Amino acid sequence: MAARLTPEEEVILIGKGTEVPYSGKYWNHREEGIYTCKLCGAHLYKSEHKFDSSCGWPSFDDEIEGAVKRVPDADGRRTEIICAKCKAHLGHVFENEGLTDKNLRHCVNSLSMKFIPAPVKANLEVIYFAGGCFWGTEYYYKNAEGVVKTSVGYIGGDKENPTYKEVCTGSTGHAEVVEVVYDKDKANLSDLVKLFFEIHDFTEINRQGPDIGEQYRTEIFYTTDKQKEIADGVIDILLAKNYEVATITTKANKYYKAENYHQDYFNDKGIKPICHFRQKIF
Repeated sequence: MAARLTPEEEVILIGKGTEVPYSGKYWNHREEGIYTCKLCGAHLYKSEHKFDSSCGWPSFDDEIEGAVKRVPDADGRRTEIICAKCKAHLGHVFENEGLTDKNLRHCVNSLSMKFIPAPVKANLEVIYFAGGCFWGTEYYYKNAEGVVKTSVGYIGGDKENPTYKEVCTGSTGHAEVVEVVYDKDKANLSDLVKLFFEIHDFTEINRQGPDIGEQYRTEIFYTTDKQKEIADGVIDILLAKNYEVATITTKANKYYKAENYHQDYFNDKGIKPICHFRQKIF
């Protein structure tokens, strides 16, 4: 059954229009899930197909097999992409731009799609660690026991969909963080929190080494009361050891995944962190 469209959506999906760049809700969207056709609901793209092309529209370098059809524009200058099921207009496809290894870019209007978030498994929990540059912090959590996955991004601010450039101005209120998704049955949360304090200088306020600014603050963003209890308990241990602890614990608000080139940075480069190192404390 076709969805009821707004006038703006009808201009895009039926009239083959184009939304204003940087205006759509999905151009800087980084959650895990599936992008579907707004008109018929057919599955079009997976979140792993999405990448940051800096063009102002959602960009994908692959599609769900058989979901998208290519149609040459009447003037022969571009190639339109449409939903293979209902023929709704999605956008255009471009090749040989060198933006990803697949050398392909599906440039899609946000108004052409709907997003379905990936389901969260019951035994998984998420916690966010802010301890300076998120590259090095992620490196140490990537293979920690019980950790299912990590990503780097921004949290703690009040601006929607902040970019790295905006966060670096210090005007958005966000911190650079590592999102740590862990299996409650396999991970010892206390050990994960202790790791955090051993890989950065938790006595510094709004800086880590040469990185200076509120975005580099030391902070733990919890999603459950138990996480806060454990984090505060580890801080009490440090205070009893006569450390001056600048770290605070805060209830997590909206997390925004950072641009693709920030993800798994040191492993991707094949080098070890230069901004973090581990020093045993506990």
